[in-house]
Amino acid sequence: MTAPSAFTVSRSLADRVACGRNARTRAPRSGHGVFETAPDRPDVIDVLERQSATRVSGLVPVRYGRMLESPFRFYRGAAAVMATDLGPLPDSGLRVQLCGDAHLLNFRLLASPERHLVFDINDFDETFPGPFEWDVKRLAASFALAGRANGFPAGVQNEAVRTCVRAYRDRMREFAGMRTLDIWYAQDDADVMRTLLASSMSRQSRRRTAEATARARARTHLQAFAQLTHLTPEGRRIAPDPPLITPLRELQDVTSQEEDKELQALLEGYARTLPADRRHLLRHYRLVDMARKVVGVGSVGTRCWILLLLGRDDDDPLLLQAKEAQESVLAAHTGGERYDNQGRRVVAGQRLIQTTSDIFLGWTHVLGLDGRGRDFYVRQLRDWKGIARPDTMDPALLNLFGRVCGASLARAHARSGDPVAIAAYLGGGDRFDRALAGFAQAYADQNERDFETLGEAVRSGRVVAAGQ
Repeated sequence: MTAPSAFTVSRSLADRVACGRNARTRAPRSGHGVFETAPDRPDVIDVLERQSATRVSGLVPVRYGRMLESPFRFYRGAAAVMATDLGPLPDSGLRVQLCGDAHLLNFRLLASPERHLVFDINDFDETFPGPFEWDVKRLAASFALAGRANGFPAGVQNEAVRTCVRAYRDRMREFAGMRTLDIWYAQDDADVMRTLLASSMSRQSRRRTAEATARARARTHLQAFAQLTHLTPEGRRIAPDPPLITPLRELQDVTSQEEDKELQALLEGYARTLPADRRHLLRHYRLVDMARKVVGVGSVGTRCWILLLLGRDDDDPLLLQAKEAQESVLAAHTGGERYDNQGRRVVAGQRLIQTTSDIFLGWTHVLGLDGRGRDFYVRQLRDWKGIARPDTMDPALLNLFGRVCGASLARAHARSGDPVAIAAYLGGGDRFDRALAGFAQAYADQNERDFETLGEAVRSGRVVAAGQ
């Protein structure tokens, strides 16, 4: 089945406002503050193991090991668990293209095609249409967990959550009054944001955000090229760093003929999904190497490849990342249409809600060396990316980061959903903000219980975690 059509808003302004207000009957705003697990809630280990069944078996213990480093790390890997918990809850019915995994570390500094540094969502593995508040709830709970990890009291955690949700609500009200094209063109330029926020930042916060911006600009594809490759008798190739990076030529039972076939099939299928001008640009490069890479926390075990392409010579690189795309963890809980290619789903969702999609973003389907077909999406490996470090944030900086994350999420949702209806639903008061603070604390408690459940499963031998 093909991807669903765009979200169409064809009603009058008054009808859209009424739709948002009427949704309060379906799901009262204060009701979002309540979280109780369903009586038939699936066993959390079963949920995780179902995901693991389709992943590289040798990397699943690495995933569990990373999730056991802290409750916050567990949360990053447990999007499927939270989707299972959100599914039975009353929802607003106000649909957007969800990020699907909108925790705070999936918001970061990125390079736009015009070479501006912007702040935006970066991870779309789970993107899928659904109720707008699911993303807001996942983001809110991540701030509560980050505050707990830093040892902040509950009041400080709640303030960070309320700041984040208030920024979402205020920005959505702003978008509700804007022209449609102005919403589509809106973006969060990093330098402009820093200037606007400077008055509410301490001197130390201003210094740290300036340093983060500088680091992001230094994280270019050339830096990645220097770090990830080395010279060999055959020329520049990807340097092995097992088990995190394993060149395809070093994987067991892979002949040079099979390697060439795998490389070319992936690249050719991917190139067909690019616009004509990007295909022309890609033709200026030749593919010389490929390696398997272990990434993230929740993604560990999915197949991820680094592709090294060279242009004019060995000092003219293009590094691409091809990441396996499986069905979204939200798909079973939203009743939405399925996609004919999960890589296409990721790319379509990203282009819909991100303002600065990579010029090499595309997808493909590949028949693997094991004879099984798999979907992938492809993008540049690194290009001006800066990631937050919540463990180094004081309460003021955590609040500031909540503010920019909430506003950025509202921009993403306004592009795909109806900002007028969502703003009408949220209203001008802080009822939704306060409710989400309650939800965030309740879900953080549940997440910590699930974290302990995984630890017990490892101790009992039910599952294996690397390094445990």
